[in-house]
Amino acid sequence: MRSLNKLNVIILVIVIVLSSLFFYKAGYIFPSPPDDTQPPDSTNTTTPPDEVPPPTSFFPSTRRDVSAEDEGEHFNRLRINREWWYYTALFTNADSDLKDWTVQISFNHMARTDLLGTNKPDLLLVTLSDPTGDVYGGIINKERKLGIINEGTLIANSPGVNLQFENSWAEGEYPDWHVHAEGTDVESAQDFKIDLDYHANALPLWVFGTRAFDESDSVLADYVFLGLSVNGTITIDGTTHHVSGVGHHEHAWSPTLLTRTSVNGWDWFYISLGNGWSIYEINYYPTPSSLSEQTSRINPFSVVLITSDKGETIAELRNVDLKITSEDTRVFPFVKMPAGFTIHAQPSINPLYAISQSLLYGTQFDLQLDITLTNVYNKVWKFPTYLGMKISRTTTTGTISWTTDDTEQSYPLEGIGVTWSMRALL
Repeated sequence: MRSLNKLNVIILVIVIVLSSLFFYKAGYIFPSPPDDTQPPDSTNTTTPPDEVPPPTSFFPSTRRDVSAEDEGEHFNRLRINREWWYYTALFTNADSDLKDWTVQISFNHMARTDLLGTNKPDLLLVTLSDPTGDVYGGIINKERKLGIINEGTLIANSPGVNLQFENSWAEGEYPDWHVHAEGTDVESAQDFKIDLDYHANALPLWVFGTRAFDESDSVLADYVFLGLSVNGTITIDGTTHHVSGVGHHEHAWSPTLLTRTSVNGWDWFYISLGNGWSIYEINYYPTPSSLSEQTSRINPFSVVLITSDKGETIAELRNVDLKITSEDTRVFPFVKMPAGFTIHAQPSINPLYAISQSLLYGTQFDLQLDITLTNVYNKVWKFPTYLGMKISRTTTTGTISWTTDDTEQSYPLEGIGVTWSMRALL
């Protein structure tokens, strides 16, 4: 009798377990809700929803068309006497050996009056900065034969990018370039070599130009590639590091009639945000810094570009209010270099940019940035040149917001970047 009772109990337990499993699978039994008093599960990998990309500008095809001839040299033309090719890299990828290091490389054919009294108008900029505050490299300017345009320290040819400055060089054409730079070329205290491959993920954008349609024939022009993929190696004191991240490439030239007294300074930024977006900004100062460092809110030579997809689409903001929040190094009497900025930018109110701004009409677009300069390198040319340059790594915070069709979007921004400032006494 007892054995029968035990058998009944066993059968009953089996029936209860099977029934519970059936009802659970059928959805009639739910797990107990978590206790709100318990700490959150540290293994939770839930991520917030993807950010909505910002509205973008519409550009005519002529503003996004660059040929191999455009990429080549222009300073051999009678009306052009100043030209530069500029590359940056921000090693933000997680697999980069030099995580969050930054690079700036620029090959410059300067007008002779830019560096008055030096007779060395060929300039090379190479800087390498780490997150701890150290900066390697610098700026050097060297000779060019008087009266001979392309026989100097900097040699440039066409088509495509084809540059040589002593042992540093750059070559290629859209969508791929290779840049090699050596610290010895700028007389750096550290021994380093930089080899970077740049790949464009989208077409460039003409930022400035004096022609309405064919920007290639402009005597004053500037185009940029944003959101480039960058991979390569950096060797420091014999140790090679593999690096990867994002960057930009810029090419600009200007006419003989544009003298140093016309542009007495500039502030330039390229920023990579933590969400993968990139921001480019340029601001020129038409008056001497010794008189005023303020710029008009409708300055035609001020622009902010924002891309959320490596340059495929771009928001162009030309209503830019850039303010210098702090200064440090005094380079001349009454002239100091900036140490921090705020930027407030919105779509342009200038009818000249109505076409490019058309997709931004109807939006309440607003960008606010706070920029702090770190890893500073200063280069100052004293009498009789009176010109100073400041190269820096930056940290950036801010917000971006817009409203379209009664839908509001607002996001915090943070990232790292690079900046280049120039100031001239006169």
